[in-house]
Amino acid sequence: MLLHNILVWLVFSLSPIWAVDLQVGDKDSVCSATALIQQGMLDYYAGDKYGGAIGMFQPPYYWWQAGEAFGGMIDNWHFCKNNTFEELIREAMLTQAGPHYDYMPQNQTMVEGNDDQGVWGLTVMEAVERNFTDPGDGKPGWLAMAQAVFNEINERWDDKSCAGGVRWQIFTWNSGYNYKNTISNGCYFQLAARLGRYTNNQTYLEVAEKVFDWLTDVGFVVLKDKGNVFDGAVTDDNCTQVTELEWTYNHGIILGGSAYMYNATNGSSKWEERVNQILNGASDYFFQDNVMYESGCQHGDSSNCNNDQRSFKSIFSRMLGLTSVLVPSVSDKVDQLLNASAEGAAKSCSGGIDGHTCGLNWFKGSWDNQYGLGEQMSALEVIQNTLIHNSDPPYRESTGGSSKGDSAAGLNTTTTNVLQKKLKIQSKDRAGAAIITGVVLMVVVGGSVWMLF
Repeated sequence: MLLHNILVWLVFSLSPIWAVDLQVGDKDSVCSATALIQQGMLDYYAGDKYGGAIGMFQPPYYWWQAGEAFGGMIDNWHFCKNNTFEELIREAMLTQAGPHYDYMPQNQTMVEGNDDQGVWGLTVMEAVERNFTDPGDGKPGWLAMAQAVFNEINERWDDKSCAGGVRWQIFTWNSGYNYKNTISNGCYFQLAARLGRYTNNQTYLEVAEKVFDWLTDVGFVVLKDKGNVFDGAVTDDNCTQVTELEWTYNHGIILGGSAYMYNATNGSSKWEERVNQILNGASDYFFQDNVMYESGCQHGDSSNCNNDQRSFKSIFSRMLGLTSVLVPSVSDKVDQLLNASAEGAAKSCSGGIDGHTCGLNWFKGSWDNQYGLGEQMSALEVIQNTLIHNSDPPYRESTGGSSKGDSAAGLNTTTTNVLQKKLKIQSKDRAGAAIITGVVLMVVVGGSVWMLF
């Protein structure tokens, strides 16, 4: 018993020595800190463990969060020239791309939503813009995969309710099919903006304009001095009752897409105004003394954030960094928010047995006893984005981007347009084909619920 107490005392007394030590903006300091944080992320990775799926994180973490995590790791590869996890990232992204390289893998056949595919699409676009080495060996380039995701979501545009928009869910049998939300449409908007900027193809930019206009028309995005970005609405009442919840990742996705549109349109004053409106709202709703928090579920020292919500700050932080480099007029404001938040996040990364487990609360000045994949991802993103001006901005084809594209990718795959029933059902998916019967519908829904749990 005495020996046990001594060991416990040693662990906790030594942990400050191991804690993340950060000098904001200093490359060596940031890259040392993020190396530790990434290792903590990979404690939750299933792909390197016996029986684990490559490209997946352990329950209770979802497939979309894996896409979110690898997007941050690609940026770390770029910012820090850290090749340690390069093969792990490539293997994960190719495995989860699925047989058609469109991020519709078979392990998500029953449960994938437009937001899930959209987040992975943005991660693949991160690979494109950072010149993460193309797969080769006869496989499509990252650009072609991003174009496949775009084409499939684009084909799911539904103007039969709410005058447009894509639904939250792809498959009719999933709960949430009757909900149109900001994150699904926001990923679609941002992916179109990024493809337009990268390829200089105006058609993508026209689609981005259309989606943004719809988001404002339906009231999910409200443009004013301090803009609002709300969650979504059900289609049953034609999206007239908007769910006025605000989350960092929704603001971030719309902010980032607007920044890409500003940059792609050579400094359009319209898009600069939109960037400022959304940024003003975000800085008011999600920061105290310039330190970021998830206001929808963090309240002082307490939190009721679920596993999804605990990772939202990671996407938000990445989008703030991109906005800072793409829209120079807001750089000073954004960098101030990132720097203060990074300092708070680093101080939270002082917990656990390893002494550098990250927490949720970035005000506390120390670890708050919260831990998980979301906490690690969020700390990684906010800290490494203090280096956003120390490296090349996102590439375009015309400025050194090298990934191979295919503008028609995804147009002939089996899950392009579920609304028009263009599903090609394989033998093991015949239960899905039988949804026309009430009995088999129960089986399908039961299978979905079993997979979710």
